[in-house]
Order: sequence, then structure tokens, then C-alpha cells
Amino acid sequence: MDHQSSAALELYKNYVGIKFQLYNSLFTSLPFNRIEKTGLLLSLLANNCEDGYKRNMSPIDIIEDFFNKHTLLNKEEARLDILFRFIQYAERQVVLFDALEDAAFKYVNNMMGTGTLKYLEHELLSTNISVAATKRLSNFSLQLVLTAHPTQFYPGAVLGIIHDLAKSLEVNDTEAINMYLQQLGRTPFFKKKKPTPYDEAVSLIWYLEHVFYAAVGNITNILKGQLSHIFCNKDGMIKMGFWPGGDRDGNPFVTASTTLQVANALRTSIIRSYYKEVRSIRRRLTFDGVDHLVADLEKQLYQCLTEPDKCNNITADYLIASLQNIKQQLVYNHNSLFIELVSSLIDKIEIFGLHFATLDIRQDSAIHAQFFYHLAENTETLSSNYIKLNEPEQIESLLAINTISVENILPEGLLKDTLETIKTILNIQHTNGPAGCNRYIISQCNSALNVIEVMALFYLVNGKEKIIPVDIIPLFETIDDLKNAADIMEKLYTNEVYKSHLSTRRNKQTIMLGFSDGTKDGGYFMANWGIYKAKEALTNISLKYNIEVAFFDGRGGPPARGGGKTHKFYASMGNNIANHEIQLTIQGQTISSNFGTVDAAQFNIEQLLHAGISNQLFEKKEATFNASDEAILQQIANLSYDAYVQLKSNPQFLNYLSHASPLNFYADTNIGSRPAKKGGASRTTLKDLRAIPFVGAWSQLKQNVTGYYGLGTALKKIDELGYLPEVKRIYKESLFFKTMLENCEMAMKKCFFPLTAYLANHELYGEMWNNIYAEYELTKKYIFLVSSHTELMANYPVEQHSIQTREKIVLPLTTIQQFAIARVRYFEENNLSSPLKSTYEKLVMRCSFGIINAGRNSA
Repeated sequence: MDHQSSAALELYKNYVGIKFQLYNSLFTSLPFNRIEKTGLLLSLLANNCEDGYKRNMSPIDIIEDFFNKHTLLNKEEARLDILFRFIQYAERQVVLFDALEDAAFKYVNNMMGTGTLKYLEHELLSTNISVAATKRLSNFSLQLVLTAHPTQFYPGAVLGIIHDLAKSLEVNDTEAINMYLQQLGRTPFFKKKKPTPYDEAVSLIWYLEHVFYAAVGNITNILKGQLSHIFCNKDGMIKMGFWPGGDRDGNPFVTASTTLQVANALRTSIIRSYYKEVRSIRRRLTFDGVDHLVADLEKQLYQCLTEPDKCNNITADYLIASLQNIKQQLVYNHNSLFIELVSSLIDKIEIFGLHFATLDIRQDSAIHAQFFYHLAENTETLSSNYIKLNEPEQIESLLAINTISVENILPEGLLKDTLETIKTILNIQHTNGPAGCNRYIISQCNSALNVIEVMALFYLVNGKEKIIPVDIIPLFETIDDLKNAADIMEKLYTNEVYKSHLSTRRNKQTIMLGFSDGTKDGGYFMANWGIYKAKEALTNISLKYNIEVAFFDGRGGPPARGGGKTHKFYASMGNNIANHEIQLTIQGQTISSNFGTVDAAQFNIEQLLHAGISNQLFEKKEATFNASDEAILQQIANLSYDAYVQLKSNPQFLNYLSHASPLNFYADTNIGSRPAKKGGASRTTLKDLRAIPFVGAWSQLKQNVTGYYGLGTALKKIDELGYLPEVKRIYKESLFFKTMLENCEMAMKKCFFPLTAYLANHELYGEMWNNIYAEYELTKKYIFLVSSHTELMANYPVEQHSIQTREKIVLPLTTIQQFAIARVRYFEENNLSSPLKSTYEKLVMRCSFGIINAGRNSA
């Protein structure tokens, strides 16, 4: 461990570890029923779990042993009652730990160290950067797209308490800490009903208003201040995107009216932010000739908030012009006093406009196909044999469409809403500005036709003569789609009509690549390598046709869904991949864990910016693989893919996951508005199962298959072929490959196979459990051989310590959950009708809350 890591670990132990032990004692005064006894008994259960798993006991045996040793409870109902109270207690321990980590963030992390803008400034001062290199930054930007994928079990009220608790912990305000812990004890941790898409949007808008508004503003001040000689006051380097209310992919509850409602909420929120800042500025700008200008602007913004129907004259340009006028008065009449306050607000308006974040629309290509099949069957717009035409013929038919009235032939529901959504996009652009809603993403895009279908939707609403005012973004996810992506894009680039559309979009094509479904489809290593190779091929084909390509990465929280050390992936891109923009989704729990405070958000945004900027300024030839290295990595990917597919092809694969994990309970957790699987079939298939419950179930099972499976087998075969020394060299030289393996380590660090070791001899599932465990051990062995480490996450001692503590907190919960799943199975397998069955099912779900929250980004 180097000196910097060692120092960070000591700070972490002091600010988080020791404080956790101290403040955890305050839980004995929380307003729970018999809380002192609950805390004591939970501690005994935790010891029972640790000791029991060492003695190869099953979760059922451990729970039974606990009750027999430490209580006099014999009735099942009484035992269930105390298990629920254990969950309550442990959940609040997790919240305390979250808040302590948030409070300690700026002390544990070097806010001016490697990967920050301050560090970049130091790099620039010590390096001769050419004018040509700085010109490469003219198009560079970072776009963070917030999504509400359901990996967050904390309701809004609890998130607020975490925020306030962290602030009090930072200054050691014991009285306030005790008060917030008291509040925590009485605040429900579960939602009695599912949130709506609008509810999810409002939850995320809170982060925009209270975190990102300030963090992005702070970073912009640095870019236009200390680093202005490099960026030449460039505007729009950071952009925000938004999916709740626009993401229709498989979510039957998102409608055009929802989209409009969310767009209005975003507009209201940013105007409220501007209003607060103008009020603050007014306290300083009390000078003659300026005071009335600020007062007028404050009044107009207030009217926008209270009477939005009278707010049509307010635009981003109008606000900027008003502030520029105030700046001029300060320059000429008041010695530029407090001018930086006005400049900072102007910068924010240039970034956020009146839209705050671009509201993306996303829909599955199958819905568009269904729409046009319906048109072909019920109108003369398309020929009746449209469905039988080949792809080029269907494209030709769609491009011939012009404005017609089809509303009357569209059935109520999804198809009518598909067309209504196009009208809503145009409406939002009128009220919130062109950036308010200017991207249409096509899920399951597996042909050029899928892109042309979206063009045809705009023709129906707006006519062929009008420019299509959105970027049409294909989303490639499965391994096959990733392989075919370049061919699909070439068909589009050579289509004259689509080529003409791109010319209206500055000859720029954004392409989205999905990690979650790629991992579900092909396993961890193949998904990451498949996306890398797809980017390589898409970069080449775009260069061939003189198209500027930008990649939009659909990343989740854990490594299995594209998360982990994300900034290192962007820093590792070679010069054979277009990387002048970084666009990525910030999903679910990652928002609160990595961007939940202004300090954390600013630090992590700076890490991403530094990764992209340094890649532009400092060419790193070693980041680009040579042919020999690519061949080895491709072989690893193929071998790992074969191993993963073999596991997935086992007829008991999904049955095993359903049997041992809380997979079947995800739909009832009320954490997200959308269903746990696509389609309406009662039987769950792997294809229809969404990535979040799939990855989350493996996570709660503490096996995390999607984070490593197949890699050990692949490396073993590579070793047998004599290439392991080459793999070790690639690990040392390639940040990309090293980051892939380090993210595997993170997934593996959260594994705990003793929890499910009782399955090792199971008649149906024993073989699968043993295969997974063997692959885990094999992967760990070869990661150690390649990295020369002797423990997982050796390079990240702080994160390692955090995971260990969190896993220790929830060990009783994972044990209780396995016990409850076993009881549910007992009732079902024996056809027993008992009111206790539903209680055990609830126990499974309630355990999920604490397990997922403690894991931060484990789903």
C-alpha cells in the first residue's frame, strides 16, 4: 500500500470507522419497541452468523440456533416480530454509515489530488501543450444523464435525513445527530405503494436543484477562471440529461402527458434555482442604478414561479441579456464590485437554460414496428403488404410518408401515445428551449429500419419539409447487436435522406451502448470487450463517411452493469476510439452514493472531466492495443463468453436463481414504477427479465455471477496456451484491461459463498452452486496471478474497508432473508395454506432494502 492510500485509510478509519462505533451506541435510545434488547440481540445474532458460517451451518440452522440459545421465544409469530425489528435496526445502522461516509468525503478524498481540475492545472503548467492539442477541446463535453432505474430503496424522507445527518456529523453536533437519529427511528423505510414515473422524476429533480446546480457551477467557475487560457471561456462543457418521464422502454406508466408534466417540473425547478440566486445577489448589489435592475429580475422570476401561465416572455436569452446589462453597470459605474456573482449566474443559465436537463425520450423498436404495421393494415399510408417487404423496401415506404391525420385509426393506449409523444417533444422545445427535449433513443435497435421508423413518426406529425429537431440515437445492447452496429450505421450513413438529416444535426451521430443487457447476454468480460470493439468499428465507419460520432454509455451502478471505476475506462480509451465527448447514465443508487452531496458530485464530475480532457491533451499511444494484444483479449472474451453461455444454458439456471434468491419478490418491493420484467407473460424468461432484478438477485445471493463469471476459465485456458506472461504485461501497460479486472475484484469482494453453501449438495441445484463457486475461486486465483496481489481490491484500501464494514452490518439480514426464502419454499412445496407465508414473503422484501442500500450500487 502506498503512502497516499495508507494516509487515506487512516483518515477513513478516524472519520468513519471510529465515529460509527461511537454514534452507533446512540441507537439504544431510538424510539423502537424494546430497542435496548433489540440492539443487544442483533449483536448476538451477528456473532451467531459469523461463527455459524465458519462451522458450515445453514441460515436456517443459524436462526434456529440463535433463538434457542439467546431467547425464550417459541412461537413463530413472536420470532417473526423480532426479526422485523432486527431489520429496522440494521437499516438505520446503514443510514448512519452512509451519512458518515458522506460527511467524511472531502477529508478522505484529496479534493485537489489526482484526477481533479486542480491537478490538471498542475499538469498543464508542467507540460508544453501545443495549440493544436488545445483545439481538440473545442468539441469536448461531459453529459451526465440521471435515470430512475429502481436500485434505490430509500424513500425521499430518508434521503433528506441522510443529507441533514451528514452535515451534523461533519461538525460533530451531537445534539442534532441524536435528534436526526430519533427522527430516523420513526420514519418508514418502505413505500406502501409504487411510485409513479412523475414521483421518480421529482426525487431526482431534488438532486439537480440541491447538488448538481452548485457542483456544476463550481466546476464552471474553475474552467472559466484558473483554466480559462486552455478553454477560452468555452460554454457548455458540462450538460445534464434526464430520463424519468421520458423513458418509455417497457414502462407502461410513462405517457406523453407524463413527459410534459416532468418537463414543466424541470423548468419550474431551474427557475426556482435562479430566483434563489438572484435574491442572494440582491443582498450584495445595493448600488444606485443596479439595485432596481436586480429587483425587477427577481420579481419576474417570482412571477414565473407563482403564475407560470404569464411567464412566456422569459427565455434563457432574456435572462442572460438582463444579467449582462447588470454586469455593464457594475463595470462602468461600480468598479466591477461583486461582478463574479453575476458572471457565475450567467454561466449557469448558459448551461441549464430553462430546461435544467435535457429530457430524453426512449422507446423499444418493437413498439415503432407495431405502430407502422397497424398503419399498413388500417390506412393507405403504407401498402397492405408492408409487413412482407424486405428492409430496403420498408425503408423506402417509410421515407415516402408525409403529414396525414391518423389519430382516428389509432387505438387508445400505447400506439396513440407513440404519436402524441412526438407532438410533446415539439411542445417542450417551444417552452423549455430546443435543448429541453432533443434526443430520441431506440432500445433494441437491430436494423437501419428501426432508425428510419422514428424519422417517419416525425414526418407524420411535422411533415417531410420540416427539419427533424432531434438526435435519433440507436441503442445497441446484446452481443450480436454490438457486432452488427457498424454495418447498421453504414446503411444509415449511405442513405441520402438520413445523411441529409445528419447535416441538420452538424453531421454528428450519437450512438448509445448498453452495459447492463450486454452483461446479462454475454457475461462481464465479453460485454465490456464487445462494447470496446463496437466503439472501435463505429469510430472507423463514422470517419469513413465524415461523421462525428459520440458514444453514450448506459452504465449502471455495479461493475456488472458498467459501473465501478468509470472514470478510468474513459481515461484508458486509445486514439482508435472517438472520445471527444463523455456521455453516460448515472443510474439509481449511484446518484445518491457518488453524487449525493456537492463535494462528492464535484469530485466525481472532475474525475470524469479530467479523464476526458487528459485523453484529448496528452496522447497516450500505449492506450491503444496492438494487434497481438487485441488477439489475446479477444480470445479471453470468447472463452469467458463460452463459459458464461454454458452456465446460462443450463435448464436450471433461472430456476436456481428463483429458488435461492429474492428474484421473484422484486416486483412487490415498490421501489420503482416499472415492472421487473418486460412483456405481460406470467412465466419469467431470461430475455424478458430486466437487468436490474437479474443483477440484483445475484447480488443479494452474494454470488455476483455477472461481475466475473467466465473470466477464471478463460485465463486458465490462456495460461495453458502459454500466454499468461503476455496477459500480465497487458495488465501493467493497459489501464483499460486493469480497470476491467479491478471492477471484477469489486464484484467478488461482495461475494459470500458460505451464505448459500447449504445448496452444495442439493439434488437439483448442487451442481450449479459448485460450478459458480469453483469459477469464483478460479477467477480469484488468476486475478492474483495477473496482478501479483494477495487480496481483492488491494489497490483500494478505503473502498475495501467500506465494503467489509457494510457486509458485516448486513450479514444478519442476508441470513434472515435466506431463512425467510426457505420458509416460503417450505409452505409452497408442501401446499400449506398459512397466513404466516405472506409474513415471510414480506420479511424477504424488507431484508432486500437494507442489503441493497448497504451495498451501494449492488443492483
